[in-house]
Amino acid sequence: MKNKTKWQEMTEKGINAVFMLCGIVAVGFVLCITIHLVIAGLPAIVKIGIPEFIFGTTWQPTASTVEPSFGILPFILTSIYGTAGAVLIGVPVGLLTAIFLSKAAPPKFARVIHTAVELLAGIPSVVYGLVGMIILVPGIQGMFSLSSGATLLAAIIVLTIMILPSIINVSETALKAVPREYEEASMALGATEMETFFRVSVPAAKSGIAAAVVLGVGRAIGEAMAIIMVSGNVANMPGLLESVRFMTTAIASEMSYAAAGSLQHQALFSIGLVLFLFIMMINVFLNVFVKGRKVA
Repeated sequence: MKNKTKWQEMTEKGINAVFMLCGIVAVGFVLCITIHLVIAGLPAIVKIGIPEFIFGTTWQPTASTVEPSFGILPFILTSIYGTAGAVLIGVPVGLLTAIFLSKAAPPKFARVIHTAVELLAGIPSVVYGLVGMIILVPGIQGMFSLSSGATLLAAIIVLTIMILPSIINVSETALKAVPREYEEASMALGATEMETFFRVSVPAAKSGIAAAVVLGVGRAIGEAMAIIMVSGNVANMPGLLESVRFMTTAIASEMSYAAAGSLQHQALFSIGLVLFLFIMMINVFLNVFVKGRKVA
């Protein structure tokens, strides 16, 4: 019996060591990515200058007749507007769908929607972009009588559809985890089902819903392949019906021909560093916001 206890202790210590190793590896990957982006991207920012790089409105890295320009403000604003537009549309639709599936939908109908959401989550990004390029872009072009339908509006619609599965699945899981006793107590006090869902279930599941929003924002701001096919990929200041270029598409479209070690090549890594910092700031902001509301 004593040997068995020692064996169990050794096994438990071994499992704990494996868990700790996995955690260290995960943190190590993040640190390695961060260090590499800083080393590769910081020299270009220093050479160009922070004001010129962050607030410059012209991106002409290969200009021959004039001095090359490396202003990424159009990319930053386009990424912010595109992500914000997708979140403003996708979060309400996804949250309402999650509430319906977890609380109100008939089981058979809920299974059908579940299947559709799972299929939506499994579609590759390039397929979203291809469908958008074939159907959405010509539709916007004809509707608004534009020379090209590859616009910020098309990118927002595609991003909205892409983030819906993440928001729906995570929010639904969080809502289903809310104890049934909370809802029964609310209805016993005279609240209707809809009032209970929105005033009891949703606030109780706000941490999971916030995680869903973080996942949606992360996918929207980090997507490249789909939006490069529907946004026009032109370095303009953002307009809803203008062809635009996101930070991710700037990296994807120019990295293949930028000469290694050139200022353009370094500037593309600098864009990646700025994008990485944006994602970190968004995660920190949402986490602090949720924790602050919990304390209150």
